[in-house]
Amino acid sequence: MKYNKLGQTDLQVSRLCLGCMTFGEPDRGAHAWTLPEESSRPIIKHALDNGINFFDTANVYSDGSSEEIVGRALKDFARREEVVIATKVYYQVGNLPEGLSRAQILRSIDDSLTRLDTDYVDLLQIHRWDYNTPVEETLEALNDVVKAGKARYIGASSMHSEQFARALALQDKNGWARFVTMQNHYNLIYREEELSMLPLCDKQGVAVLPWSPLARGKLTRPWGDTTARSVSDEVGKQLYDTSADNDAVIAERLANVAADRGVSRAQVALAWLLSKPGVAAPIIGTSREQQMDDLLEAVDLTLEPEEIAELETPYQPHPVVGFK
Repeated sequence: MKYNKLGQTDLQVSRLCLGCMTFGEPDRGAHAWTLPEESSRPIIKHALDNGINFFDTANVYSDGSSEEIVGRALKDFARREEVVIATKVYYQVGNLPEGLSRAQILRSIDDSLTRLDTDYVDLLQIHRWDYNTPVEETLEALNDVVKAGKARYIGASSMHSEQFARALALQDKNGWARFVTMQNHYNLIYREEELSMLPLCDKQGVAVLPWSPLARGKLTRPWGDTTARSVSDEVGKQLYDTSADNDAVIAERLANVAADRGVSRAQVALAWLLSKPGVAAPIIGTSREQQMDDLLEAVDLTLEPEEIAELETPYQPHPVVGFK
């Protein structure tokens, strides 16, 4: 495993972050395909054994059970100072309503710390932009969470670049804790973030943590093949169905590059992301140790400039998706 500094923080993180949405009791929350605790723990341990030290979850995943499973596993398999734990706040969890008001943020972080069984998280991220709460209220509450030692740093996810720029400016003006990361929707078949968000992050020294780096599995298998999860994945359909024709062309080129290199499609797709300036750690999801082993090899794969051009040239503008 390779490591790099997470933006302008003092955190050293693995080049791949393990996304923990896969881990959660299937009878809790909205996703029946998640792995219960007994199936999740071996995968988390396998990640640690292979050098992954960065784990991303959210309070909403499987109605909080993702945080519970991840917290117990990390406590059993690693020392707290050896791992970087990230979680999120915004969506409704139990009787905690949706939003980013001061009351919601302060209660959410306490609930997350209880579920994770830790005194602090390394990164607390706002999951989406809250149109119903003054952004100043949100940012001041996040600052207070950092001052209280409950989160070392704060990050953001999936919003318009104008919103992110406004938030950063307000943080600077008021001396509040600054967003150090942007977790956004970015992969080989969705590159709209390159227009303004990625340049903004580069200028502001904000680390990028792409979610859905493999387009919910579409970049890992022959185009058009389905899985049980993809058939029932309504979010995935919203993200990619409107651009399927262009995406198929890119997927074909991905398959060709992978075949020429003798590696998997997933490795090439991740290596492409890892070649982009500012990308600290794509967030991978996996339900099997063998899948993880394949993805880990992407860290050592360097694409040639002509291969990158081959992958990028067919791309056409896509509808903006992944947030509102």
